[in-house]
Amino acid sequence: MGAPELVLVLRYRKAVTYGLHVLLGALEQHETSTRYEVRFGETPEATAAHIRAASASAARVLVLWSFYSPDAEALARELAQIRALADAPNVAHLAGGVHATAEPVQTLDAGWDIAAVGEGEPTLLSLVDAVGDPTGIPGLAYRDATGAVVRTGRPQRRPLDEFRGFSLRWDRFNALEITRGCVFSCRFCQTPFMFSARFRHRSVANVRWHVDEMRRRGLRDVRFITPTALSYGSQTDEPNLDAVEELLASCKEGIGPDGRVFFGSFPSEIRPEHVSREALRLVRKHCANNNIIVGAQSGSDRVLDAAKRGHGVEEVKRAVRLGVEEGFRINVDMIFGMPGENQDDVDASLRLARELADLGARIHAHTFMPLPGTPWRDAPPGDVAPETISEVDRLSQRGALYGHWQKQRDHAARLAAAAEAYPRPGRSRTILPVADG
Repeated sequence: MGAPELVLVLRYRKAVTYGLHVLLGALEQHETSTRYEVRFGETPEATAAHIRAASASAARVLVLWSFYSPDAEALARELAQIRALADAPNVAHLAGGVHATAEPVQTLDAGWDIAAVGEGEPTLLSLVDAVGDPTGIPGLAYRDATGAVVRTGRPQRRPLDEFRGFSLRWDRFNALEITRGCVFSCRFCQTPFMFSARFRHRSVANVRWHVDEMRRRGLRDVRFITPTALSYGSQTDEPNLDAVEELLASCKEGIGPDGRVFFGSFPSEIRPEHVSREALRLVRKHCANNNIIVGAQSGSDRVLDAAKRGHGVEEVKRAVRLGVEEGFRINVDMIFGMPGENQDDVDASLRLARELADLGARIHAHTFMPLPGTPWRDAPPGDVAPETISEVDRLSQRGALYGHWQKQRDHAARLAAAAEAYPRPGRSRTILPVADG
């Protein structure tokens, strides 16, 4: 067969394996005349070693990176470290994911040669066909010989059924993405602005194929990636419980009596207004999880309205009460330091957190981060007052609160600084107070 024309070196980190597995799933189905190999760099040193070996024999080496916005700064330092250990004229580093999509120029300036913009499957397949040459391939941003940024536009969005949700060839499995995009365009969330504000669902038949393949390989746990679990099968803001039951019943049958199906728990969540006795009993009937995650985000209706959450505080309380009555442990996501938040809003969130904890819920605490690609990208970083920290700590000490909210305060400050360095035309960093009423 001869030496490979193209070697794909994956900077393979635990935090982003899902996205890389999806790319590999698409690649293993793709027919191409390009002779290529795939190698996994699980540490910076291993990645550099793969680059050195591949650049000596292959025409081109493409190093694939994927990361979230809070990790961008640390990964840029790692990129510099890897370049110092191994570099050559035929090596290019490509960054993909939500951060590269939202901030392609920032990504290029941080040291990557190419930024992938939008969904990666069709872009990667075109790059493989072109032996790694980015010229004219949709979904990319890079600099030409003069240093000018070239943007090739977003790739076409394709049905999820066209691509596998994990890789059989490279034996890389993960929770299965069943929905991409989201009609709930919350101002703090990157999902609807990366994948569009509409749902695309993987069909039940396609999901079942994946579950059957998992069972054949001895895997026994089925989990799902979705921005809002009970929206499966729906194209509106209302749940489609018939579609949900069809999905769960098929998965339960497919994974067999020794397998388990998890739904509405990590790595997905359920919107509070979607929680009903009927929905909870569907989960109980077909699934193994005794806990669910409910996205509340704030205890202030004023802040929820400003964030365009589409629900209020009462829906959160009702969801937790129903969940507890139906025998579930409820984990509730809450974000502190939201834009426009005043002391009354903070007090309302803390009151809600205490009330839900008294019902038996656990609070998953977050600090607001101004994420690139969102309407609140230019908002100030989340600021958590000492009094709030003390109350959060008390909840944590009684086992009623958990999360990486303190680390997120640091991430938020770095993201805000990066946004200030790359201002959007016509955007102001001044965020008006949330309107009353």
